[in-house]
Amino acid sequence: MLKGFKEFILRGNVVELAVAVVIGAAFTGVVNAIVGAVINPAIGALFDAESLAEAFPVVIPTTSGGEATIFFGAVIAAILQFVIVAAVVYFALVLPINTLKRHAEERRKAGEPAVSEDTPPTEAELLAEIRDLLAAQRGGASPSGSSPSS
Repeated sequence: MLKGFKEFILRGNVVELAVAVVIGAAFTGVVNAIVGAVINPAIGALFDAESLAEAFPVVIPTTSGGEATIFFGAVIAAILQFVIVAAVVYFALVLPINTLKRHAEERRKAGEPAVSEDTPPTEAELLAEIRDLLAAQRGGASPSGSSPSS
């Protein structure tokens, strides 16, 4: 049982996912601080409120004779924060990765290697090489022309 857990924890993608979660949480803290301390008060000032979260109040009478207040500015602030996070993720991660993939595909179509020759092999390429070496040691036919996923 512990051996399986150790293998699970030491997989590359689990460690990468953990790092991504930690960085994402830290980044969310930065965005929350910027939105809460800079953007919300600035937009709230436009609507005569201390912050955007307190803007656009709607007072609703209750059945007991009191009042309940709904702050639609808080919803707008949450949407604004989401849009900022989504924009940063897109422009800092998605767009550069898509650009790199597009350039690699263009290089491949032009007959050039998709990555430079000094780039280390991927995990799948190493596994395919190990598979081929093991097959050659056993005296079997080497499947060197097949893809690593087969």
